[in-house]
Amino acid sequence: MPSDHARQVLADHYIEGLTRELGGEAGSPRVVDLGCGPGDSVDAFRRADPGVRWIGVDLPRSPEVATRTRTDANFLTFAGVAIPLGKASQDLLFCKQVLEHVQRPGPLLAEVGRVLRPGGVFVGSTSQLEPYHSLSQFNYTPVGLTRLIEESGMRVTELRPGIDALTLIVRRGLGGPAFFRRWWARESPLNGAVGVFGRAARQDVRQVNAMKLLFCGQFCFVARRKAEARVRDRWDRS
Repeated sequence: MPSDHARQVLADHYIEGLTRELGGEAGSPRVVDLGCGPGDSVDAFRRADPGVRWIGVDLPRSPEVATRTRTDANFLTFAGVAIPLGKASQDLLFCKQVLEHVQRPGPLLAEVGRVLRPGGVFVGSTSQLEPYHSLSQFNYTPVGLTRLIEESGMRVTELRPGIDALTLIVRRGLGGPAFFRRWWARESPLNGAVGVFGRAARQDVRQVNAMKLLFCGQFCFVARRKAEARVRDRWDRS
């Protein structure tokens, strides 16, 4: 549980710092956006490092892929499990609000562990208490996702709250008005109330983060591939 701050974040929060960290002396990092949809994350990665080697991977067809118009990036397709990239070939896999749509999350996460180099980073966000949307199939708790990720040879290093669940529920009930878009980029109403309560109760930053995670509609994660990663046999047999 982070102790530096308790603000809600988007997966994009990590792009600049991790791109610089994973590039370093080795040059520009190799980045995969898993479930890239229209491919818009490439712009943020290129702002962090113009030389980034970015690949978008997604299904051949989905509501998000159907909106893709750009031709200035490298896109690959897959069937939802086997990632068409070599073992230990990538520095960073970015996965923003995708895992809740995945039919076989265990085998896919095993593929993430296979494709990442030792010390590589898996970062993104997923749904916890978010209403059904865009063919979603699962919601995760922070503990449940941590266990799935760690069964795939990675170690979760950070969890942070995203937009709160109540705001997402109200937004869905009202038909998704554009007004609600502001609450991804700034503290959403229930998260703001939790922050006020935490200060009044003199809770530390970790406690406030934990409370926000209880009520979040989405949360962010950071995981690193272990040096000697071993995936549980049940995924090997799948």
